[in-house]
Amino acid sequence: MLLLLLGIIVLHVTVLVLLFVSTIVSQWLVNGGHTADLWQNCTSGSVFHCLTSSTNGECSPAIRAVAACRFCSPPW
Repeated sequence: MLLLLLGIIVLHVTVLVLLFVSTIVSQWLVNGGHTADLWQNCTSGSVFHCLTSSTNGECSPAIRAVAACRFCSPPW
């Protein structure tokens, strides 16, 4: 039973570390002069320019999924 509890604690700590690291390194795609993440797409050439990931005032599907998970999660 103690081994099961230890395994669950290790699993939770691992998940927390992975979430923390993924939050710190927020750029998901880096390709030459172009970077993209959940919130904005940036290009760096002669001028550094960023655009939001949403188009026409609409949120991207990834942002909608995050909002839906946040809405559907229990309040505890």
